[in-house]
Amino acid sequence: QLQLVESGGGLVQPGGSLRLSCAASGFTLENYNIGWFRQAPGKEREGVAGISSSIVTLYKNSVKGRFTISRDNAKNTVYLQMNSLKPEDTAVYYCAASVSFTLRVSDMTFWGQGTQVTVSS
Repeated sequence: QLQLVESGGGLVQPGGSLRLSCAASGFTLENYNIGWFRQAPGKEREGVAGISSSIVTLYKNSVKGRFTISRDNAKNTVYLQMNSLKPEDTAVYYCAASVSFTLRVSDMTFWGQGTQVTVSS
C-alpha cells in the first residue's frame, strides 16, 4: 500500500522551531518530487516548500529563510525544518508526492494525512 505519513507537529511558542518528517512506505520517495503544504482553518491548502528528485528546492515567499526542506533517500523520508515560527504558520501540514516539480495542489498524486502545527504563546 502506497502511503505517506507525517509526524513532528505540535504546539510551539512564537520564535520556536519544529521539524516535520514525511516517511513513505510502499514506494521509493527518491523517484518523486515532494512538497509540503498547509491548510489553516477557513483557508485553501497552499504549497509551502518543495524538493525535486534532483534536490532542487523551492519555497513560498513567506517562509523563505525560515523553513528548510531536505530529503534522506536512505530513510525514504523528507523533512521540513521550521524556524522562527509565527502564529500565522499555524495550520495542518501535509506532504505530498508528484512526478512533477510543483507546489500546485492539483498536481500532487499521493498525500499524507497531515500533522497539526500550532504556534501560540
